[in-house]
Amino acid sequence: MTLRLVLAGAILLLALLPVLNRMPAESALHVSDFVVSVSGKWITYAVLALAIDLAWGYAGILSLGHGAFFALGGYAIGMHLMRLIGPRGVYGHPVLPDFMVFLGYQKLPWYWLGFDHFPFAILMAMAVPGLLALVVGYLAFRSRITGVYLSIITQALTYALMLAFFRNDMGFGGNNGFTDFKELLGMPLNTPNARSVLFYASLVLLVLSLWLCSVITRSKLGRVLVAIRDAESRVRFLGYDVTQHKLFVFVLSAVLAGLAGALYVPQVGIINPGEFSPGNSIEAVIWVAVGGRGTLVGALLGAFSVNALKTWLTTVAPDLWLFALGGLFVAVTLFLPRGLIGLFTKAPK
Repeated sequence: MTLRLVLAGAILLLALLPVLNRMPAESALHVSDFVVSVSGKWITYAVLALAIDLAWGYAGILSLGHGAFFALGGYAIGMHLMRLIGPRGVYGHPVLPDFMVFLGYQKLPWYWLGFDHFPFAILMAMAVPGLLALVVGYLAFRSRITGVYLSIITQALTYALMLAFFRNDMGFGGNNGFTDFKELLGMPLNTPNARSVLFYASLVLLVLSLWLCSVITRSKLGRVLVAIRDAESRVRFLGYDVTQHKLFVFVLSAVLAGLAGALYVPQVGIINPGEFSPGNSIEAVIWVAVGGRGTLVGALLGAFSVNALKTWLTTVAPDLWLFALGGLFVAVTLFLPRGLIGLFTKAPK
């Protein structure tokens, strides 16, 4: 109960940040635009960590490719934002994104159709990562590929996507990606109002994702997932369809990651193939490990604490960040096997 109160208090404190940002600059309670902006970004990272913890912490699916699902969601909303830039056609819709004009495109590629509509872009932010997870997961789980082999496959997947999106002829902006966004839902970006709306949208997504994951993990399905994590062959022997259970949680995890990416991009103002970097996926897994795998709340704690450390350290000593991240991971593994959340909760009997 105490942990729940602390979590509720932390969410309430986050919700107050945009309000405090509107207070006079000379007020002691005023928070800067930077704090609101970076906190909004951390919230989307927390959703990504939650998605990873659902798959890894409860079903034992160690994916090193969730950064790809996150990036695909970001590209989906980025395509919508790019469609809102440039000269308008006869029906008021943009003709071509500006980078396509620069590269000499004569017409819009077929896979860009529909992205001038926001609901379609959000649907694709969920459907594309979910469909990719469905295909990869089905092939892997049906073949009973687990452990390090599955991790390698997911890491290779995100690396392959990174190389593909770097190509100019893919139609996704090449190495420059998408940037210079102007508006979203008729609301000019890079304004205090837009910053607040995106912040609260991210916070709502985090709360709903945490609620959904809590419902799943506390249900019979959650108990089966934990059993699969701990003794997959025994669960299969008892007659459960392990493939379907793992596929469900893997696809749901990918959808959550895609939605997180969709809210991340308008807040940072850019999306490029670097988001597919395998290092990003590995770092996200470290957030979960540091916070506490298989606890949900630990994933949130890890995402916020590690990224807060990263923001501070990359400002004062950027060359030391990777060493600090590696050292933190080793230290937590050796001295806090239950993660940071283990400092506040008792070990299960």
